[in-house]
Amino acid sequence: MTRSRLYEEDYRLRLSGHETFPLRYGWLKKAFDAVSEAEHAGSERSVFLAKDAIARFGVGRNMVGSIRHWATAAEVISKDGRETTQIGKFLFRKGGRDPYMEDPTTAWLIHWIISSNPNNTTWFWAFNHYASPTFYRDTLVRGIEKLAKDHPKSRASISTIKSDVSCFVRTYVSQSLSEKIGYEESLESPLTELGLVQSTGKRDGFRFVRGRKPTLGAGMVAYAVYGFWPDHSTARSLSFEALAHEPGSPGRVFVLDENSLADLLLEIETVSSGAYRWSETAGLKQLIREHDITEDQAFKFIEHDYEHRLRRNAA
Repeated sequence: MTRSRLYEEDYRLRLSGHETFPLRYGWLKKAFDAVSEAEHAGSERSVFLAKDAIARFGVGRNMVGSIRHWATAAEVISKDGRETTQIGKFLFRKGGRDPYMEDPTTAWLIHWIISSNPNNTTWFWAFNHYASPTFYRDTLVRGIEKLAKDHPKSRASISTIKSDVSCFVRTYVSQSLSEKIGYEESLESPLTELGLVQSTGKRDGFRFVRGRKPTLGAGMVAYAVYGFWPDHSTARSLSFEALAHEPGSPGRVFVLDENSLADLLLEIETVSSGAYRWSETAGLKQLIREHDITEDQAFKFIEHDYEHRLRRNAA
């Protein structure tokens, strides 16, 4: 198994920035539009640090910071918060693919970007390293705490870890209205629609929902393969085992069982116009890369899923 970035000596945990707020509907577009407007105006100051940031975004200062965090984590804007990115333009510009996140493909893309990135410590560890199908909040806390002890330079406090784990759960699991949870806090993250994590019915108990994902298309999987491959291998072939089980792989991040992943990989040759080819020669299951792929070409893989759903809805 490839050594995970989380266990390299120079790795530093990232457990904050979201200000305890999970990603919310409208935030990514709001961030993209604000940064895009500043870009066109030639502003050199980050819109998130400007005096009118609270008025511009219509939220408190902490929530402004959270919007910036999620927009950078989703790679919709640059790390310094001053430029829009290719992904941001693809989705959220005027005439973009899905500015209001109405297509589940967009949620899958955002989930992939966040949870396949080791810089988002809890998200990456939970989806790519946690082995059991079920967990309690405290289970994840203890796992991240152990990781933090292996990286003492990160100086992660237990309260910070607990806040990060809580935010992780709220990103994927819907909350019900109660006396303690108001309407604003109960608003679901768009990633809850993916159904990747569910409550077990026990107090603070949850499970990863492994298996087929009806809204996940082969185009999104092909895009994920494009992102995963360079970090894993320089060879022209990649084993099914790696695609299913290695940290950062499509199988792990999308919580797929082997049969579900294999079904999607069978479609990859068509989706990628022959750039990827599925092979089962002599019982060896692997994906062959016929030629190098550019980022623009990889975006066309995702386009396939959007177009397929449009045709299906119009039928």
